[in-house]
Amino acid sequence: MRALPPITTLQAFEAVARRRSFTLAAAELHLTASAVSHQVARLEGQLGLRLLERNAHGVRLSAAGERYLERVGQALNVIATATDDLREGVANSLYVHSSPSIATLWLMPRLPAFAQANPEIAMNLSAAHIHSDFGLGTVDLDIRYGKPQWPDLVIEPLFEEPILPLASPAFVRAHWLKRIAQLADVPLIQSNVNVVQWNDWFAAHSDLRAPERFSLRFDRAQMAMDAAVLGLGVALESAVIAAGHLAERRLVPLFGLEKAVRVKAHFVVYPARHARRPAVEAFLAWVHAEAARTVAQG
Repeated sequence: MRALPPITTLQAFEAVARRRSFTLAAAELHLTASAVSHQVARLEGQLGLRLLERNAHGVRLSAAGERYLERVGQALNVIATATDDLREGVANSLYVHSSPSIATLWLMPRLPAFAQANPEIAMNLSAAHIHSDFGLGTVDLDIRYGKPQWPDLVIEPLFEEPILPLASPAFVRAHWLKRIAQLADVPLIQSNVNVVQWNDWFAAHSDLRAPERFSLRFDRAQMAMDAAVLGLGVALESAVIAAGHLAERRLVPLFGLEKAVRVKAHFVVYPARHARRPAVEAFLAWVHAEAARTVAQG
């Protein structure tokens, strides 16, 4: 068996790294700051690496500390959740990880229906751009965004999405937006992580090119859409993910759905062995039914 650091040293490191303070970490762990510092020093000595940089302004993570915190934090959270589940008699837990925008805008509004249909399943949902590491044993399913290049995993597409320019009605009126050529004269909002970029959309529908410099750039679709709702420019986003905004007329498609670029970019991903779990099987059946309903609703 591989030698593991004492859990007390991991807890001390995680608390200090998260709180950026030995004093606050000590209060959380009901220890003295000196004891917490000793535990962190012991962990650094065992690893042979500096995890924390101490200075007059407080504590900051080294590059190694950043990487270690990401995985240690997940592992400690899994241990804590498993312990809570055991204490509360929860035998059927499901751990789902998702990219942030689909988690907030598409999955969350639908989860009450899943909970009602599956009261015996304790649902745990986390969201981040970083894909979950199934090797850690912390996640059952991952809803990923991007190109499906994940070897040794089962990959199931959720739905086809129309990607198209979206803006607030007030922005459309203020700029009299009726033709694609007019996009050259208004602010375009850039979503850095989108599978379809502005130049891809322009190539499909015009001879325009995206500007060399965007006035607004975001790493989350939700933030780009929020900026468009505020009238800060035109966002290029999924009509599926923006369905709530479109239904309430906070955003409108500038040139109709016929001017969309259609892609499959959201996928449910999992190791094949996970499919044998009843909770995973139930979620997969439910989420695909919800995806089909989404497509049918247009």
